[in-house]
Amino acid sequence: MTTCLIKVNTGTVDSPVGVGEFVEMDLVNDSLIFSKGSAIVADGLAIPSEAQLNSAASVVSETLEVPVAKCFLSDNSAGILKEIHNFNLNKRYVFAFDFDGATANEPTLELWDDTDLDSYALKSLGDGTPNDSWFKGVVTTDGLPGEDWEGTPLAGSGSSNVLNLNNNNGALTEAKVLYANLQIIIPANPSRSAKELPVFVVKYFVS
Repeated sequence: MTTCLIKVNTGTVDSPVGVGEFVEMDLVNDSLIFSKGSAIVADGLAIPSEAQLNSAASVVSETLEVPVAKCFLSDNSAGILKEIHNFNLNKRYVFAFDFDGATANEPTLELWDDTDLDSYALKSLGDGTPNDSWFKGVVTTDGLPGEDWEGTPLAGSGSSNVLNLNNNNGALTEAKVLYANLQIIIPANPSRSAKELPVFVVKYFVS
């Protein structure tokens, strides 16, 4: 049966799996942290407490959209943060989805509010309106996203709010590594703040 390993590039060089400094995520114990960053929430430092994360949170604006500056892998086995340096930039080899065989459909990347995968009611996922999601994704399997890429708002499974990771080229016929990049854009004057833990899902079928 085809399996998919999710890997993140923790190096600064935009190089593919096998060349770049990719780390495989432990999907049970690892997580992604999105932050402004600080002296204590930084690459190579210990996994921060909730209070430390709060102190390094992005500062919103009443009038301007605010991009979240940094993304870290919270590497549980190592006990440290590893920065995903090329997050939200015009970079290609950032988040990798490494398939070891064929699939029966095109793999998609989706965001949900919990592991039931049946709702997307979080504020950051658009409060039930997928197009208002703060999370944006772009497929980079075939090339760079471009200097001013905006990405697709990610929430739920609607066709306009998921990433087709093979760049709309359909099911995989053999083993292949697919790539994407992400960013978070906080809208001006958000109506509330909250601790939210959206779930990223790679969905595919095998025959």
